[in-house]
Amino acid sequence: MKKWNLLIDVAKCFNCNNCALAVHDEYCGNSFPGYAEEMPRQGHRWIEIRQREQGEYPMVEVAYLPVTCNHCDEPSCMKGAPEGAISKRADGIVIFDPVRSKGHPELVKSCPYGMIWWNEEKQLPQTWPFDAHLLDKGWTQTRASQVCPTNAFQTLHLEDEEMQRMVRDEKLEVLHPEFGNKPRVYYKNLDSYFKSFVGGTLEGMLNGAIECIADAHIVLWKGTQKLAETVSDTYGDFRFRRLDADGASYRIEVSDPRFSSKTLEFALKKSCHLGAIALEPKAAKAA
Repeated sequence: MKKWNLLIDVAKCFNCNNCALAVHDEYCGNSFPGYAEEMPRQGHRWIEIRQREQGEYPMVEVAYLPVTCNHCDEPSCMKGAPEGAISKRADGIVIFDPVRSKGHPELVKSCPYGMIWWNEEKQLPQTWPFDAHLLDKGWTQTRASQVCPTNAFQTLHLEDEEMQRMVRDEKLEVLHPEFGNKPRVYYKNLDSYFKSFVGGTLEGMLNGAIECIADAHIVLWKGTQKLAETVSDTYGDFRFRRLDADGASYRIEVSDPRFSSKTLEFALKKSCHLGAIALEPKAAKAA
C-alpha cells in the first residue's frame, strides 16, 4: 500500500515562509470535520521555520529548518492518549480527532519534536494533518509543496519499500532518529543546519600591492584523513561546510604556483572565519 511522506531539502529553504502561510490560509477560519478544527489566527506555527546563524564577520551563514508534525509510524502522542483522540491512518497520516482530543492539554507535551499546539479558545491540541482532507479528494501534493518556489518541499506517495530505497540512495535522514518514532518526514542536506563550517581569505603581494588570491588550492585535513578540497574565489575566500564543531584539530594546506605553500592548524569549536591568511612569495632561485 502506498503511504504519504514528506521530503524537505534544507539546502533549498531560504525562509520565504510560503509553506507556513499556505497552512494558515488553509486552516485559519476553516474547520474540516474529522480532520481538523480551525487554526487560531495567531500563536500557532503548524509548519515552523527554525533558524540557525553561524560564523562571524565577515563570513556569516544562516540555515533554515522547516519542522512540522512528523506523522510518525511510532507516534509518542498516541501513547496514553484517550481512545480515539489520535489515530494513525493506513496511509501513514496521523490525525488528531477534533472532538475526542478536546480538553486534553497534556497531549501537547507528548511530542518530542514540540510540534503540537494548544488552541486555548477551542481547548484543543492541534497539529498539521498533512492536508489529509485535500489528499482524500484526489490532490497529489500538500499546499506547502505546491507553493514552495524552490521545490524544497516534496509530497511523496510511495510504497514503504520504494521510500526506503530512496532514503538509502539519496542519503535522506529524519530528525532525531534516536527518539525511535520512525518519522515519515524526511530531510535532505540536514547537515547544512546541524553541522558547522570554517572559512578564510587568502591574500598576497602581486605587482607591488596586496591582492586577494583567487584560484589557490586548499585542502582540509583531520589528522591523516583528507576531508575535502576547494579553490579560493575571486575575493580570495574559501570555506568548508558540514564539519563537526567538537573541538577537534583540523589542518588546511594552501598551494598556489606563485607563492610558498602554507599550512594552518586550528581547533573547531564553532563555525568560524580564520581571518586573512597571508601567502609569501616564493623565494627567488639562486643564479
